[in-house]
Amino acid sequence: MDYIVTVQDAVTAFADFMEPTDAELDAIEREMPVILAGVELLDAQIISMDRTPTELDTRRIRRARRRLLAALVADQATDAHRGGTA
Repeated sequence: MDYIVTVQDAVTAFADFMEPTDAELDAIEREMPVILAGVELLDAQIISMDRTPTELDTRRIRRARRRLLAALVADQATDAHRGGTA
């Protein structure tokens, strides 16, 4: 008979000491506009996937692309200003 046992590493993989650091949380917060713009673009593309895109769908996708590009440019500009890598 085989016994099912847990592996200690798997049980403690998400222990309290494994939380993200403040620096990691700050980096996520700085990237949030890019993340949200990417989600908006994906939503616009998903909406128009199962049908022929209307003029409204085309405008929505174009607007979402522009927002994503603007967020990426702004993110790169802040990275360059902080001295980080782009």
